[in-house]
Amino acid sequence: MVSKTYGAAVIGVDAHVVTIEVSVGQGLKFFMSGLPDNAVKQSEHRVNSAIQAAGYRPPRTKVIVNLAPADMRKEGCSYDLAIALAMLHASGEVKSLQLERFMIMGELSLDGTVLPIKGVLPIAIEARKRKFDVLILPKGNIREAGIVSDLNVIGVENIREAVDYLTGKISLSPVSVNTREIFNDELDDYEVDFNDVQGQENIKRSLEIAAAGGHNVIMIGPPGAGKTMLAKRLPTILPPLSLREALETTKIHSVAGKLGAQASLIACRPFRSPHHTTSDVALVGGGGFPQPGEISLAHNGVLFLDELPEFRRSVLEVMRQPMEERRVTISRARISIDYPANFMLIASMNPCPCGFYNHPEKDCVCGPGNVQKYLNRVSGPLLDRIDMHVEVTPVSFDEMTSGRKTESSTEIRSRVIAARNIQEARYEELDGVYANAMMPTASIKEYCEINQAGRALLKTAMDRLGLSARAYDRILKVSRTIADLAGSESIDIGHLAEAIQFRSLDREGWAG
Repeated sequence: MVSKTYGAAVIGVDAHVVTIEVSVGQGLKFFMSGLPDNAVKQSEHRVNSAIQAAGYRPPRTKVIVNLAPADMRKEGCSYDLAIALAMLHASGEVKSLQLERFMIMGELSLDGTVLPIKGVLPIAIEARKRKFDVLILPKGNIREAGIVSDLNVIGVENIREAVDYLTGKISLSPVSVNTREIFNDELDDYEVDFNDVQGQENIKRSLEIAAAGGHNVIMIGPPGAGKTMLAKRLPTILPPLSLREALETTKIHSVAGKLGAQASLIACRPFRSPHHTTSDVALVGGGGFPQPGEISLAHNGVLFLDELPEFRRSVLEVMRQPMEERRVTISRARISIDYPANFMLIASMNPCPCGFYNHPEKDCVCGPGNVQKYLNRVSGPLLDRIDMHVEVTPVSFDEMTSGRKTESSTEIRSRVIAARNIQEARYEELDGVYANAMMPTASIKEYCEINQAGRALLKTAMDRLGLSARAYDRILKVSRTIADLAGSESIDIGHLAEAIQFRSLDREGWAG
């Protein structure tokens, strides 16, 4: 007898329906076809043990399991439950199972417990798209799938409960999740705030400009100056996620298996901070069966690279194209996958190996040429994609202990949102552009027009400070953001002057 049900395979950030067919007939052995990986092939042992633990008899004859389409690779343990239920039906052990109206996913333990899986959100989206009556999942995944509207999601704890539900012996209620309520409740659920920071007003101003225009930033300063502390607070002043952005972000984290059992919707902008020993695959994504990397997990949020020169050169260089295109393409012999990677890059670094070059109080002990050699670990093409270079100096004792009330993240964010609204209106006709950092080169002349005095200032800055030609567009984009924060339609000479100071590493002789 042949029994059929449905599951899904997650490829990239999208799911594709998989038909699970089981035939039980005369003969011996267990056969599986449909391009399964080793984890899927080993389901034979998990399924037989789970069926027996639930009080049923696994078939002792020939069993053929086919996962269609046969040319799509299947991986992981998430097909266990569907295979087990189809085997019980095909062998006649359990009758009257209405499997063809359901999508069923779940990993089985040897005692029959149904364990959580990853990639549930794209699976639920595909189930709704294909109009399945019910999606049956492990109980640990139902809140994640429940954010998809117009879909009945049923959670089961073990294979016995799944069989009883499908045969009508018990009734299980679909999970109910109020997506908008969760989204609104967790929208500003940050543990840090800018009002915790004493001093560093110039750095706060720099990060406000970066947040307002979506600009990438590198902070250069000695150890203990507060670079990491300030970077961690950047997401708190970015505009809140829209519901669409929240779903996009949750989808990526679901595929990567980064959501907890009680998680449903990511409502705060992600902040990812990989260690400098990370590999290029871990950063941009990939592997034998491609998975999203840190730059995709930071989608719609912040990627923080602490101690930038300590990262391997090859790791940093692979980021150059994703930073420009805001997506990363992973290509393999059989498949090519696109992952979104629209993130703000915040990097930090010491100015030299000892960390005290240009320190106001401590002397640098690095030998001649060591400072420049250290800075050269970060390539020019990568620095070309970083709009703002911010020099961070230590906070004095008096500033740290002043107890002066400082601006909260909410106050700063209100100005950032106002500037972003101006930019969204400006670029409404440009597809995929909503911040000044995304402005295409062809639009700079139209939106970043400067007067004669501004051109003279910019020419003088480039000549006297030795600024590179690549700094020109970056300065104009940042000055456009500064003007937006000030509510000015035109770029004034003051806006340009402030933007010029954010090109420290382009200055000839900066490292001595």
